[in-house]
Amino acid sequence: MSIAAVSAVTVTLLLVGSFISILLNVNKLATDVENDVSVRVYIDLAATKEQKDTLKTDLKKLSNVDKIEYSSREQELDKVVGSYGSEFNLFGGDDNPLFDVYVVSTESPRDTEKVAKDAEKLDNVAKVNYGGAQAKKLFNFVSAVRNIGGVIIIALLLVAMFLISNTIRITILSRRTEIEIMKLVGATNGFIRWPFFLEGAWIGFFGAIIPIAILSFVYVAAYDFVTKVLQGTYFALLAPQPFLYQIGGLLLALGVFIGAFGSLLSMRRFLKV
Repeated sequence: MSIAAVSAVTVTLLLVGSFISILLNVNKLATDVENDVSVRVYIDLAATKEQKDTLKTDLKKLSNVDKIEYSSREQELDKVVGSYGSEFNLFGGDDNPLFDVYVVSTESPRDTEKVAKDAEKLDNVAKVNYGGAQAKKLFNFVSAVRNIGGVIIIALLLVAMFLISNTIRITILSRRTEIEIMKLVGATNGFIRWPFFLEGAWIGFFGAIIPIAILSFVYVAAYDFVTKVLQGTYFALLAPQPFLYQIGGLLLALGVFIGAFGSLLSMRRFLKV
């Protein structure tokens, strides 16, 4: 029965740990996408260097602005050529139709719309772009991902508690006669309860070791693969350290806590002899 209980804890915590790892990384990627949204301030083609410097100073004075990066017309053209093909090399020198750009990062992704509207009012600004309705849809999507992910994680933890505590209850049920005999010969509730409390904790402990080992191996392999795929982008999975320590600690604590207190709760009916 103990082996069966450890196996049940192992399978349950492996599923819980896998889903939590996936959901937390989905949330991390969603946050990276959200943080990638920035305000692009296109500088008037007729603006002098002094006017560009003045515009940068005015942008820094706006509230909720975190940092500002400058991208010249030539750099913008290189990006277009890299994205759409070498035929855009025709637009060189004075034929380059693109603008010099200030890329403004905000303190919070939600501040982009406000910063964009404030930037439009400044001198020597040709136009401002931050994604508009598409950015709003993105923020709403990221918010929904976080909310749904939180609900799923809580539901998984509750399911894990239910399954593990029921498994522990079955192991105690198979030894109810032993408990009743100890009670009838004068053993106190505390004397009877402690061995089962410790046994439940050990079942939870050993049941958590295997899922932690499997998750660590699989996650490191997946992290290396995804990192290569996402190389050159702003997106990344949660780093194995300290993430694996955190998820391992969570599963270990969850297994021990549910195993120990599940034993105590399951024994109450057998102590009333």
